[in-house]
This record gives sequence, structure tokens and C-alpha cells, in this order.
Amino acid sequence: MTKLLEIESLQTHFFTSAGVVRAVDGISYDVDEGETIAIVGESGCGKSVSALSVLRLVADPPGRVVGGSIRFKGRDLLQLSEEEIRDVRGKDIAMVFQEPMTSLNPVLTIGRQLTETLQQHLHMSREQADARAIELLGLVGIAEPARRLKQYPHHFSGGMRQRVMIAMALCCNPKLIIADEPTTALDVTIQAQILELMKDLTRRFGVALIVITHNLGIVARYADRVNVMYAGKIIESGTAQHIYHDPQHPYTLALLRSVPRMDRPRQARLDPVQGQPPDLTRLDGGCAFRPRCGFAVSRCASLPPLDGVGAGHLAACWETETVAGSLQRAS
Repeated sequence: MTKLLEIESLQTHFFTSAGVVRAVDGISYDVDEGETIAIVGESGCGKSVSALSVLRLVADPPGRVVGGSIRFKGRDLLQLSEEEIRDVRGKDIAMVFQEPMTSLNPVLTIGRQLTETLQQHLHMSREQADARAIELLGLVGIAEPARRLKQYPHHFSGGMRQRVMIAMALCCNPKLIIADEPTTALDVTIQAQILELMKDLTRRFGVALIVITHNLGIVARYADRVNVMYAGKIIESGTAQHIYHDPQHPYTLALLRSVPRMDRPRQARLDPVQGQPPDLTRLDGGCAFRPRCGFAVSRCASLPPLDGVGAGHLAACWETETVAGSLQRAS
């Protein structure tokens, strides 16, 4: 398949009074046309910063992309001028921002917020933009779209606001949508509806999708490939089948064991990930997960590379065989 997005050795740092925070520390991955990629990990691991870096939306100061390349359809987005990157945002690459309750402007109507992008990028007239906005609201399942166009965000529930955000992302028929925690603050039923909607729309229009989430449980059904992040790095990457049925990194295994499962007895206790995420200003050059890892050995004081452990499956761990053996014994 054709590579739509190619990220190589991306580094995004925040320069603070406490020191340099290496929020994204040399990650590399690609996205094919029409593919769905999930990026998962705990809060603070660098997921959202990596997404914001793609569209150069990291606030400077204190943040800055300090290394690597982000190639979209062959063009390095980091080398574009401000005017050129503004033309990419919303038109070629769209983003569904985190927290639907606060992502919409409360003083502008839904119609104004939808039509702005259409008029800016596609140079539509007001009438054409209104007609397209009504079509989009109907497409994402909002009833009476013509009437809703004149309402404000506070008239909408959280799930409906997220549907509006998805409609905004689809406005200009982008090639790639980045959805940053698209189900945050939504109840479980609405989460499933939103994810099904996004998957259906991306399949229908052939749009590639990057889903960013802290919850491994919600992406198993939707992702073609999964990147697991920890402390600014990708520590495991593979197909959904690899990640869910053959995890090779202790952190991935810990995340899976902390998710409730319907096939476990009701009395079974969850196994939470012990300890706290590391201070990104004080990383020592070894595996950042080792203070919390039950498989850690002395060799973990040096950083393991992200190496192949199978066809299309990568893991950054010195003890992959031990982790795999532990999983087999548990099953």
C-alpha cells in the first residue's frame, strides 16, 4: 500500500524551568492510505504531543519539534512555511481534538464553526457551505441538521458534540484524520457509537485514521496496527492481533491485564500497573519502565532497541522471551 504519512525519529521537547521534558523522544512509524492506526499508553506518555507535532500545533514556547521528519504524501511538513502548513490543516489532515465538551467555541453557532473551514479551504459560497454542513451533520447521525445548524454547543450533549467534531474533520474530504482521545468524557454506550461511526466513515471514504487513546480495550476492534508508547517512545508496535494475543513488552502486558474482561470470572481482581510514570526530565538512558517492571534485569540499565520479534511485530525489551513465556503460562 502507498505510504500516506511517514514519521521518522520525531523529537518534541518542552523547555521548562525544571529542565527539558522529552515528551516525544525519537518515534518512527508510518500510516498507509485507508489504514487505522492506534497509539495507546498512559497519560503523559507523549501520545497527544506526537499528534499535535504532525500539524505543528505544539505551543512554542515552551514546546518545539527539535528533530526528525514528518512526511505527508512525500512532503516534509516540518519544512513548510506557516502559510503552507495552514493549507494542510483541516484540508488534507484533520484533527478531532480531545475533550468534546470544550473543543467547540461556545459563542459561535455550530453552522458557523462548520462552514468556516469550507469557505476557507474550498472557497464555497455561504449557501454552498450551509448545504454541505447540513449534509455532514446528517452523515454523522444528527437529526434535523438544518435546525441544529443555528444552535450553539451548549444545546448539544457530549456525544452530539463529538459527532459535530467528526463532521468538522470530514468537511474537506481529508486523506488523514487524527482523533485524540475521541471518547473522553463519554459514557460507554456513546463511546462505542462514536468509534463505530468513525470506523464506518473512514471505510466509506477511504480516509486513514490515527486513534489516540489510553484505553487498550476500545481499539482492539477498530485498529489495523497498534503503537504502544511509554515515556515518549514507542516500546511495542504490531498488528492488533500481535498486541492483544502475543504482547512482547512488559508494559503492554501490564496494560492488557489492567483492562476488565468478560471472559474472566466475576470475582477476578484487576491487576493494575504498579508505580508511577517516570519524570521525563530525569530519564537515565535505560529502559524507562524498569522501576515498575517485574521482568527487569541488570541489562535493562541500557536502552533496548525497538527490534523485530516477528513479522511486522516490534518490541523494545531485552526480556521478550521471558514475557512471552509468562503469557503462555498464564493462559
